[in-house]
Amino acid sequence: FFFKQKTAYEISACLVGSEMCIRDRCYLQLCNGNHRWWWRSFLSSGSCAIYMFLYGVIYFLGELGMTRLSSIMLYFGYMFLISLIFFLLCGTVGFCAAFVFVRKMYSVIKID
Repeated sequence: FFFKQKTAYEISACLVGSEMCIRDRCYLQLCNGNHRWWWRSFLSSGSCAIYMFLYGVIYFLGELGMTRLSSIMLYFGYMFLISLIFFLLCGTVGFCAAFVFVRKMYSVIKID
């Protein structure tokens, strides 16, 4: 129970932190004249998946006592797939948040 609750709190903290980072990073890139904010917003918010994969490696080394190669390959294969899906999910959420932020920001600007 504790592991599931701790993981849920870490995932929600990663999502909130990535959205705040996206907003600030996207704004700074637009201020510097960099029009390629799309990939930066996707990659920076998806980077939470790296933390999740590393946490899985630490959990494997510290808690699990797997010795068979097939079990180890299965664990890391599924951990990689889960991290990839989490990367795509967080990256998409970060891109959509940055896109809405940019649209809202440019809709407020008045050109006379």
